[in-house]
Parts: sequence; C-alpha cells; structure tokens
Amino acid sequence: MRSHPAHFIAFGGGAGLSPVAPGTVGTLVAFPLFWILALFLDPVEFLLLIVALFIIGIWACSVTGKALGNHDHGGMVWDEITAFLLILLFTPHDLRWQASAFLLFRLFDIIKPPPIRYYDRTLRGGFGVMFDDLLAAFLTLLCLAAWKAFVI
Repeated sequence: MRSHPAHFIAFGGGAGLSPVAPGTVGTLVAFPLFWILALFLDPVEFLLLIVALFIIGIWACSVTGKALGNHDHGGMVWDEITAFLLILLFTPHDLRWQASAFLLFRLFDIIKPPPIRYYDRTLRGGFGVMFDDLLAAFLTLLCLAAWKAFVI
C-alpha cells in the first residue's frame, strides 16, 4: 500500500486492508470525512470535490488494479468512499437518514442489481471500478427520495 500513492488512495488509506468486509469499512470511512468536510465546504464546493475524488479514483484504482493483477480487488475501497460521500451530500443531515442510506448503499453494492451488475461485468479498469458504485449511489438516492416523497 505504501509503495505508490495510487495504492494508498485506492485502499482508502488502509481501510481496504480490513480482513472483514473491507467495502463496508471503506463506506464507514466516508462518515467522518463528510462530517468534517461539510463544516468547510458549501454544497457546490463539496460536489466539485466529489468529482475530483471520482477522477482521482479512476487513476488510483486503474494503477492499483494493474499492479495487483485484479482490476477490481476487494481491498480497493476508494469507490465506496467517494460514492457514499455523494450520497451523504444529498441525504438529510439526520442520523436515521444517513444510517438508512448506508444500509441501502451496501445492499446495492453487494447484490449489484441491474444495471449495476451489467456495468460491473462489462467495464474494466479504474472507470469500471468507480462507475458501478456511482450507480449504487444513484439507486440509493432514488430509493431515499421515493421513501421521503411517499412514506414520510
């Protein structure tokens, strides 16, 4: 992980080295990052940061995937961190909403319903790693919006 900056980034600063559920641990890393960054960035600045993190993730996951010989190694969690930051940006700042977002995102990221599964199997390299989590984020936000519109 320390042999190249891309590896450090792709492994979420070490979160992806968790022996149990590295994707879940990576997603949890997004919580404190969000809470701290939200104090200093307005929503537009935060969104621009997420775009930058996505682009950095394409590079980091591509370099790391090639080095490991596995384009989507389970320890690469930058995709979860970045996608969940996006979700938190558009989720009400209430722990119940954020916890629900966490559970939904992990569910979509793990079971990979269509169209996530299609793109996960079709796209390779850093973009593929990052894109399927972006789709999981979109489905999560869609469910939360429907829940807010029709249930609450």
